[in-house]
Amino acid sequence: MSHVLTLVASPGALLAEHLAGARRALQALGGDAGAPDTLAEAEATDLPFSGLDPDQALAAARAALGPAPVDAIAQPAEGRRKALLIADMDSTIVTSETLDELAAYAGLKERVAEITRRSMNGELDFAAALRERVAMLKGLSLDALAATWSQTSLMPGARALVRTMSANGAHCALASGGFTYFTGRVAALCGFASHHANVLVDNGRALSGKVTEPVFDREAKLATLTRLAAEKGLPLSATLAVGDGANDLAMIGAAGLGVAYRAKPIVASAARARVDHADLRALLYAQGYHAAEIAAD
Repeated sequence: MSHVLTLVASPGALLAEHLAGARRALQALGGDAGAPDTLAEAEATDLPFSGLDPDQALAAARAALGPAPVDAIAQPAEGRRKALLIADMDSTIVTSETLDELAAYAGLKERVAEITRRSMNGELDFAAALRERVAMLKGLSLDALAATWSQTSLMPGARALVRTMSANGAHCALASGGFTYFTGRVAALCGFASHHANVLVDNGRALSGKVTEPVFDREAKLATLTRLAAEKGLPLSATLAVGDGANDLAMIGAAGLGVAYRAKPIVASAARARVDHADLRALLYAQGYHAAEIAAD
C-alpha cells in the first residue's frame, strides 16, 4: 500500500468502531484498505491504503470519525520515520506560555497573556509583540525566572518523543519564540540535542526590558529547520516540525511532516496534520513506531 492513515487517541479511547468507520470511508471513495497494524492497543492503529491521495483519505476519515476524540494523520508510507525534529516549546513541549507565567511575577500576566494570544493567532506581528511584552518586564528580578521555571511542566509524551527519536538516530532541536533561559533547561530535561530561542538581556540583577536582536521569529524557525537539514544532508521530506502558534506555520509547512499540536485555529486549519486529542507520542505513532519501541516519558 502506498499510503497510511494513522488513528491515535488517548490510551483506551481508540475503539474498533473508529477503525471500521474510517476503513469504510476510504472504501466508499474507491480506495483500497489493507490490514490494520496495531501500534498500541486501543490507542494507535495504522490503516494502509492506496488509490486515494492523503488529503482525500484524511477528509473522509475525519468525516467518519465525527466528534470522536480521535486524531487522524494520512501520509505516504515511504519515509515516515524522520531524522530531524524541530519542536516549538511553549504550549507544545511544555504546557504553559513561559513569558505569560514570568509576567505574573510583575503583576502583568493578564495583559501579557492577551498580547500572547493575539500574536500566536497571527493577529499581531510576532517580533513587535515580543518586544512589547518584554519591555513591560523591565526591572523584574532575575529570581522570577527561577520561580517560573520551578512551576513549568512538560507536556505528556514530550520526553518519550525526544528520547525515542534520538535513540533512533534523529537530531532533535527546540526552536522557540521564548527564551534560552527556559529552552536550555527543557532541552536538558527532555534530551534535545540543540535549542534555539531569544536571549533576554539583564544587568545581573534584573531584566533590562530588551531581548538580543534579531528576534527569533517565524522566519528564524524556518531557517533553523532548513539549516539543520542541510548540515545533516537531509531532504526536508525527512524532517518533522511541531508547534501550536502562528510563528510555527512556516516550519510546519516546510517539514516533511508538519504537525499542529493542540494548536490555535489559524494553525490547525493550515497544517496538513494536526493532533487535538492525543499526547505527543502521537508524533511517534505517526512515524510508525510501536508501543514497545517508545521510550519512557
